[in-house]
Amino acid sequence: MTTATVKTKSGMSALSLVYCGMFAALMMIGANITFFVPFLVVGGVPITLQTFFAVLAGLLLGSRLGAISMTVYMALGLVGAPVFAKFHGGFGAILLPTFGFIVSFILVAFVVGKIVEKNGSLRSYVIAALVGLVVNYVIGTNWMYFAYKLWAAAPDVFTYKVAWLWMVPPLPKDILLSVLAGIFGHRMYKVLRVRRTL
Repeated sequence: MTTATVKTKSGMSALSLVYCGMFAALMMIGANITFFVPFLVVGGVPITLQTFFAVLAGLLLGSRLGAISMTVYMALGLVGAPVFAKFHGGFGAILLPTFGFIVSFILVAFVVGKIVEKNGSLRSYVIAALVGLVVNYVIGTNWMYFAYKLWAAAPDVFTYKVAWLWMVPPLPKDILLSVLAGIFGHRMYKVLRVRRTL
């Protein structure tokens, strides 16, 4: 029996556990990349890599393992590990207006994985990455809007339109990173031939 086929008590292969743990770690680095590389702040907008890694998880691991790896990342943060942005952690993070983006990463990886499981062309990889970005923005921005309106005490001038305007500055870099994730993911999957199964 090879390492890739050894099953744990959870039914996942040892290699699958390694991949899930690896992407959870990459998400922590992506959330705090400006701490490690301070110059990655352009015009006051930090260039985080969370969406990039969430998309890449779906592209390389597939829908199930990709979603599991993002769930592991979120769970680690909620139990107190300092893996969220600014090295925050703890169950209280669920009340943060930006927590919706963390939730969205699970669906991003799942949707992206589903698309490339059906079509493995480079074009599909890039399209899947961009669809993942849309999922990320829709869930994250709507969560942020309702959070500010319901419990985060937003000023009266804060509207749904303002919430989306806040997302304009990081949009170009996220589009670029998503396209790069699609290209990179397609090449890496052809090299690694990751098993997209549990």
